[in-house]
Amino acid sequence: QVQLVESGGGLVQAGGSLRLSCAASGRISSTYVMGWFRQAPGKEREFVAHIRWSGGSTAYADSMKGRFTISRDNAKNTVDLQMSSLKPEDTAVYYCAAAEAGSRWSSGSWGQGTQVSVSS
Repeated sequence: QVQLVESGGGLVQAGGSLRLSCAASGRISSTYVMGWFRQAPGKEREFVAHIRWSGGSTAYADSMKGRFTISRDNAKNTVDLQMSSLKPEDTAVYYCAAAEAGSRWSSGSWGQGTQVSVSS
C-alpha cells in the first residue's frame, strides 16, 4: 500500500500560479501511475492529469492542457502539479492518487487532499 500526502495548496489570484506536491511512501511499484484529481464544491471528482512512474509519460484533461504540468521525481518519491494561469473555476480540493496501470483509480491509494482557492 502506498501512502500519499499532498501539500502546496492555498489562495491565489486569478492568473497566478501554484505548485502542488505529493509525497509518496510505502511500496511504489514501477508499474504505478500517479495522478491528480480535483473536486469542486457540489461537483464530482474529476481527472486532472497523470504520469507513469516509470517512463514518465503524461496525460491531461483537455481543460488543463497548456496550463498545468505534472512531473515526478523518482529519487524523492514526489509527484508535482505546476498550475499556471489559474481561474476561479480551478477552485477545488486537489487529490493525489496512485494505482497500478490498467486498474481503476478507485482501487488505488489516495491522499487527503489540499485546498486550492482562486479569487477573481
